[in-house]
Amino acid sequence: MKNKNIVIVGSGIAGLATSIRLRTQGHHVSVYEANAHPGGKLTAFSKQGYRFDMGPSLFTMPQYVEELFDLANKPVSNYFEYKKKDVVCNYFYEDGTQFSALADINRFAEQASKTFSVKESVLLEYLEKSKRKYDLTSSLFLEKSLHKTSTYLSKDTLKALFNVGSLDINTTLDKYNSNVFKDHRLVQFYNRFATYNGSSPFQTPGIMSMIPHLEQYYGTYFPKGGMHSITESLFQLAKDIGVDFYFNKKVDEIVTDHKKVTGVRIGKDIVNADIVVSNSDVVPTYRRLLSKHKAPENILQQPRSSSALIFYWGIKKEFPELDLHNIFFSKDYETEFDYIFNKKDVHSDPTVYINITSKDEPDDAPEGCENWFVMINVPSNTGQDWDKIIEDARKHIKTKLSRLLNTKIDSLIEYESILDPRSIESKTQSYQGALYGASSNNKFAAFLRHPNFKNSIKSLYFCGGSVHPGGGIPLCLLSGKIVSELIEKSS
Repeated sequence: MKNKNIVIVGSGIAGLATSIRLRTQGHHVSVYEANAHPGGKLTAFSKQGYRFDMGPSLFTMPQYVEELFDLANKPVSNYFEYKKKDVVCNYFYEDGTQFSALADINRFAEQASKTFSVKESVLLEYLEKSKRKYDLTSSLFLEKSLHKTSTYLSKDTLKALFNVGSLDINTTLDKYNSNVFKDHRLVQFYNRFATYNGSSPFQTPGIMSMIPHLEQYYGTYFPKGGMHSITESLFQLAKDIGVDFYFNKKVDEIVTDHKKVTGVRIGKDIVNADIVVSNSDVVPTYRRLLSKHKAPENILQQPRSSSALIFYWGIKKEFPELDLHNIFFSKDYETEFDYIFNKKDVHSDPTVYINITSKDEPDDAPEGCENWFVMINVPSNTGQDWDKIIEDARKHIKTKLSRLLNTKIDSLIEYESILDPRSIESKTQSYQGALYGASSNNKFAAFLRHPNFKNSIKSLYFCGGSVHPGGGIPLCLLSGKIVSELIEKSS
């Protein structure tokens, strides 16, 4: 294979993974990043003795991170450490129910059976069906390009198509869960997994019931140093094996000649390249970097996934009933998602997620204090009055948490910073601040995502959460794998 000169636009988690894979193939790889640091959404900051991870807070399927160190022949322990959590997440319901989801599947089923009055066998069968759906579809939907004929000529694909009736693609996740479970609290528990790809459980297909399998089977983990250490370790690995990084270098154009990539333009300077990989959101990639080319409007105009409103709070108290991951459910889930996806607004009773890394990394907060990453799901930015939404949401969140934790929260907040869809978009170039690109609110969503290549422009590739296979750390890492394999086959 002839070594290529490859430019990657953006150093998000997918860009970092792609750079490592391509460098281990022997290519010369240069990464150009508009910000002063790598990581995209996966960054961190510290203020007043509190350290906060800014973006993704759930770490699962660590094998996709470890695989990058194996490819580079570097011991992962020299760069990155993590531990498995015994408690996946704590759940709080408006009726006073509290439930700790345990990592051990049998203990989970035992505890859930007592809390929700459901047979352990029903829970275990649900998770077994989730596993079967994942096993049937992962090689097709997650690990290969959906847009190459060769993908459909494999035994795995034929097996998935033969079993398509068992994938529940013609019902919604909510209807699927409601048919399995009688307790509305347990339905809500499993409905929430739609938010893992920024969708609504009342619209996304029932095949998304495979997501609980990933969390239960593979487990959830805490990286030493917090989520940002994933970025730091992959960045260091990439540098150590010879990837070149250029920060504060905003790419203005992907340059082409006769429908073939020739490089990128930064200001007036041209950087020549045999191959260009865009880790930028696919919408601004076309609107700004490929403005001379016809854009795939049917793809770019798909409805966006949900976004997030995040309050970073320094809390002057420790709460023993909380752990790393905590969910405070809304009373009316369907109304909450109707507001997000139909009304493009935020309901007065949102589901609240709190991530507290100081539970596992005490130095992330002053002694006797906790660093709260407080997030609610919100619509993508289409021009709403976010200042008003933030003001109302802050009030509703404080009221809800104060009631369910039986502690007045307002007086405990000694530090606050805010991230909303506007700032997510400005800092990460994510179109409308959507966290996962297009939503997955219909059964054809996987096929409507932008492919990892472009037929009409030779040597141009795409990675990241806005293209196939989707958003979230594991899928972004897999997008890098797909791109590297496509490039390897084309060489």
